[in-house]
Amino acid sequence: MLTPGEEKIDTSNLPAHIAVIMDGNGRWARQQGAMRIFGHHHGIKAVKDTVEASAELGIKYLTLYTFSTENWNRPKMEVDGIMQLLVTTISAEVPELHKNNVKLKAIGDIASLPTKAKRQLQDGIDLTKNNTGLTLILALSYSGKWDILQATKAIVEKVKSGELETDDITEQTFSAHLATEETPDVDLLIRTGGDHRISNYLLWQSAYAELLFLDDIFWPDFRKKDLIEAIAEFQRRERRFGKTGDQVKN
Repeated sequence: MLTPGEEKIDTSNLPAHIAVIMDGNGRWARQQGAMRIFGHHHGIKAVKDTVEASAELGIKYLTLYTFSTENWNRPKMEVDGIMQLLVTTISAEVPELHKNNVKLKAIGDIASLPTKAKRQLQDGIDLTKNNTGLTLILALSYSGKWDILQATKAIVEKVKSGELETDDITEQTFSAHLATEETPDVDLLIRTGGDHRISNYLLWQSAYAELLFLDDIFWPDFRKKDLIEAIAEFQRRERRFGKTGDQVKN
């Protein structure tokens, strides 16, 4: 059965990798006269809808900016609430992900997460590691600068040990040392909440991503129809990768 609105898109020309900046939870909560954590709780429905629609459509990779390195600077009550929400959500949703052949992965400075969150996350990763459908990647304690820095350090160590020669370092070599490793570069990057920036997210991987900023949707209100419309917009764009329009058409 078609996902509602699916007739708008060409399912033979889908973005292989969609990345999402799930912004606006706090502002959505304020509109409801509630605390910021209330918005994070309601954002879970948007996550479930997006994962479900991505799996149904045949998207290969979906990366969600779940918690950035900079988010540690938020008020302790909010950070603690987000970490607890992470634990309870993974515990509740991983069985359904596994049932639907979704593989769970995580990128970022995972060592900085609370012990319980790390354990719950690893359990979910282990359970789903052999699944072959959508790969759902949670970016946790992640930043693009951190990713580039850790990749650089890893390559430097290999050069020092003689495992790599400096002249052998290519874009492909560098990509292979990023947290995303074998994941293809981002095709479509979506940001809800009205801000027009990528906020230190997948900087290398998004070099040629199509950027879509949604001004009138906070993350808790994002639904399947919005993902489908984002993909439709992606398909309306001409991706030239430095070439001319005529070259792409020919």
